[in-house]
Amino acid sequence: MPKINGNEIRPGNVLEHEGGLWGAVKVDHVKPGKGGAFAQVEMKNLRDGRKLNQRFRSADKVERVRLDQKDQQFLFEVDDMLTFMDTETYEQIALPADILGDRRPFLQDGMIVKIEYHGDDALNVSVPLKVICKVAETEPVVKGQTAANSFKPATLDNGVRVMIPPFVGQDEDIVVNTEVFEYVERA
Repeated sequence: MPKINGNEIRPGNVLEHEGGLWGAVKVDHVKPGKGGAFAQVEMKNLRDGRKLNQRFRSADKVERVRLDQKDQQFLFEVDDMLTFMDTETYEQIALPADILGDRRPFLQDGMIVKIEYHGDDALNVSVPLKVICKVAETEPVVKGQTAANSFKPATLDNGVRVMIPPFVGQDEDIVVNTEVFEYVERA
């Protein structure tokens, strides 16, 4: 595995640290008035979800792990286990539903997701950045409200609450950004 300097760590990098695999969530480069510069890295353990804040100086060497990514299709869910199928080999894999975290409601039947593997272990599942959802419930439009740049709350068909523009009504399809849970456009 390639070693990188502490100042080369970027969000999204997977590092081998203290005998485990850690994903860099947030990286702040700090230059204090006294002493050398360092990178303050917030990391999440990819196996058990623990969080860790660690300082890396530019002279520190860290092993960067390359993960294999495979496109797989979501098939079904049984007893909090999600079943995915490899689109090339047709092999199936069952993973716990909590591997998706708060993006779980955006998973739809037949959706193609990216699963990251380290060896044979599946570590992460990524849903597409933009997903089409239906507005299940929202407030009616108030006349004159569209003059200002205002948004109204809405509940989607998957139970997620987002803010939408006033011109979008109930039972309309919209595109939602799954990273920040925000309205993008009408579908």
